[in-house]
Amino acid sequence: MVTSPQGGAACPSTPFDRAEGRIWSGKAEAYAHTYARLCAHLAPALLDAAEVGPDTRVLDVGCGSGTVSAAAAGRGATVHAVDAEHGMVEVARRAVPEAGLCTARLPELPYAANTFDAAVGNFVLNHVGRPRHVMAELRRITRPGGRVAVTIWRSPAAPGQTLIGRAAQAAGLTRPDWLPALAPEDDFPRTPEGFAALLDEAKLLGVECSEVLWEHRCAPEAWWAGAERGIGVIGQVLNSGGAERAAAARQVYDELCAEFRSADGLLALPHAALLAHGRA
Repeated sequence: MVTSPQGGAACPSTPFDRAEGRIWSGKAEAYAHTYARLCAHLAPALLDAAEVGPDTRVLDVGCGSGTVSAAAAGRGATVHAVDAEHGMVEVARRAVPEAGLCTARLPELPYAANTFDAAVGNFVLNHVGRPRHVMAELRRITRPGGRVAVTIWRSPAAPGQTLIGRAAQAAGLTRPDWLPALAPEDDFPRTPEGFAALLDEAKLLGVECSEVLWEHRCAPEAWWAGAERGIGVIGQVLNSGGAERAAAARQVYDELCAEFRSADGLLALPHAALLAHGRA
């Protein structure tokens, strides 16, 4: 077996991994000012599931703009964090200057086995080509008895998550050819049972998985801005057909927003995620 300098198994990137790298390259600031607030909703529950508190040595994988890392530091934890996109690491460093941050691609982490009391990953499993390898790596770097906690988006997606996709579809926009889906042999059911089974396969103990439902409130322009700036798969879809089709999608989007608009003019967008955790 080929191993990294710290002992983790080397794992070649997949077409899915390479596409994700292309999607997120240079998008750190755009993400921090748009969809980061949505993903931050689960940070408290994620840290609770990982039992992160004072003096906990915790690793935040796929740290993004640093929301979870900052919340962990606020609990008195000793925080380390990694992200595959260097720009995200720089944004996170500004948010959590006391954390130990580095650029690293899952599932190859530059840490020895049993290094951390807890490992957390907020929605990062949605963006990796080999989720099973990632879970095995999180178990490897977590000490015996330590906690691993991760979140993903549920499938089928909640109505708030599909709003821009519906508008894009109505405008004739489709997933670009260069953007592959996860390989079937690497995928898993995005259900409570399927997610729990993923952690079971990683030999975590006492696995539990729960569904989290909430309404994300934001201005219509703010919700559109993330996709318009190329964030995530939906951003690639929206920008794949040129300005004319993007404008057509925006027109449909403005009409569809009526389904979610509150009396104060903000959108109340239903979202559904899964939170799973276990003990190493």
